[in-house]
Amino acid sequence: MGFLIHVDDRELVVMLQAGDAEAFTELYNRYKNPLIIHSYKKIGDFEDAKEIVQEVFSTLWSQREQLPSIQQVSGYLYTMVRNKVLNYIEHKQVEARYALNFQRFIDEGHNSSDIQVREKELQQMIDREIAALPPKMREVFILSRKEHLTHKEIAERLNISEFTVKNHIKGALKILRLKIGLCALIALHYFF
Repeated sequence: MGFLIHVDDRELVVMLQAGDAEAFTELYNRYKNPLIIHSYKKIGDFEDAKEIVQEVFSTLWSQREQLPSIQQVSGYLYTMVRNKVLNYIEHKQVEARYALNFQRFIDEGHNSSDIQVREKELQQMIDREIAALPPKMREVFILSRKEHLTHKEIAERLNISEFTVKNHIKGALKILRLKIGLCALIALHYFF
């Protein structure tokens, strides 16, 4: 496997497009740390920076067959990271607005009927977003959150692995977090 150390980036991309996992690993090893540092400088959170880079490489692998002709691999990867960072920052701003509005709502001390109306609206929004999840992901998520089944119980009921169950739940939460924001996710724990 060490022979790939001497292969240039563009050749690695060609190998990657053909499904070569070792070429992918070599690209990952070459660029992972500089990309994490670059991402960290932009967002200031090391764990989130690592996750952004992980998502970039996950996308690179899953879309390997559709990759365009890449002349400069480092530039391509840095652009992918920049786009993920911009999405991250935008998402954090949305979360901050939700949190601020939620805090304002609490501080202003609305009467209980107003709170009930808002809770109902929030629950309807959550239900709509859950209904829009991919079918299997939705089924796993509902079994976990509404029927309170363990990962093992869900895996046995649906005849899938616990790992798949965990991935479906993680994916559902990620989608819901993006669609609804932090406050709605907090509400998930109260309503379900």
